[in-house]
Amino acid sequence: MNCPHTAAAPADRSAGTVVIDPMVQDLDGETARLRDAGVLARIDLLGVPAWTVTRHAEARQLLLDPRLVKDIDAWGLWQSGVVTRAWPLIGMIDAGRSMFTVDGAEHRRLRTKTSQALTPRRLEAIRPEIEKFTQELLDALDAAQGDDGVVDLKAVFAQPLPMRVVGMLMGVDESQHAILTRQYKAFFSMLTPQDERLALLAELDVFYTDLVREKTARPTDDLTSALILAEEGGEPLTEEEVVGNLKAMVAAGHETTIGLVLNAVRALLSHPDQLRKVLAGEVGWDAVIEETLRWDTPTTHLLMRFATEDITVGDEVIRKGEGLVVSYRAIGRDIEQHGADADAFDITRPTRNRHMTFGHGPHICPGAALSRVEAGIALPALFTRFPGLRLAVPDEEITKLPVMTQNDMAAFPVLLG
Repeated sequence: MNCPHTAAAPADRSAGTVVIDPMVQDLDGETARLRDAGVLARIDLLGVPAWTVTRHAEARQLLLDPRLVKDIDAWGLWQSGVVTRAWPLIGMIDAGRSMFTVDGAEHRRLRTKTSQALTPRRLEAIRPEIEKFTQELLDALDAAQGDDGVVDLKAVFAQPLPMRVVGMLMGVDESQHAILTRQYKAFFSMLTPQDERLALLAELDVFYTDLVREKTARPTDDLTSALILAEEGGEPLTEEEVVGNLKAMVAAGHETTIGLVLNAVRALLSHPDQLRKVLAGEVGWDAVIEETLRWDTPTTHLLMRFATEDITVGDEVIRKGEGLVVSYRAIGRDIEQHGADADAFDITRPTRNRHMTFGHGPHICPGAALSRVEAGIALPALFTRFPGLRLAVPDEEITKLPVMTQNDMAAFPVLLG
């Protein structure tokens, strides 16, 4: 693994620091350690120190706090040169100008058209297309079974579905989907050398710049064209801004849904009593989706916000210039919010909807509703087509991808039954 050339000061790597495992070998254990470390926990991200918030109430407050910004120039370690482009996670923080990297009025300007393109009416309008894609992929799943009956649910179903949907929305030709999937997988993986990761970012910039220029010359009915034509306060978005929004949205739009669908299937297969309730119509699929989002979040750690002045949280202080990570998986299992059994998967839980897995405040995920719609179509269709679906390996043999921010599986082998 190509680790950063920098290291935190000894005081920052104290016994109280939780080292975030880039190989994601024990996510449950890491989640428990973060919660045990307190409301604010000191963490180590590949040699770089930061804070993370692990409790629901405090995270809600911090996500609304204007003293925490997305601008990397507010980060002391970046300003001092301790962290450079050689750090493997830099591309998730400094990825060009987009609604994900600015705040305030500029953030609202960059976000408005995207939000308008993902209204409930628009999502209902594309529902038939999502249903069509789902049925086509279920057919492919059936056809892909090996001689032993095993098929990878991720590779054949959960991964291509959201890429098709977000590709349709952005106006990306389907012939490019497999290439984009491979590029984003390599970008997120901690096994990718940093020079290759930076080259991938450059390739994605070229891809989206070419797409934007094509749509500028020949606009069509898609989100890319809408962003190009958008004028907020009389000022159109720049090419760089449209590219930045697209690059980040495709990444977030398909990765989150992959995790949501797979984590929901895994949870139901390991809790057959709850699966029976859903299949019998006693509990709705919306309850499955929300409890999955709370219990096994698609995003584990969201990088990063920076303090523009000292911020006191309980007995700790986030100093000006320090970075804050939001650990959504730990937050989802906060016993103060969800009760003493917060570590249990329970689709009848009364607080299942009271999570913040898609964020909170101005930077709440603009694709949250889309992800819910996709999962709400994919999950019932999958279990209706294959009611005997079951894991092809013991649950403990399912491994995570070496990704520090996404809760993603390497593969999900199943028997369709």
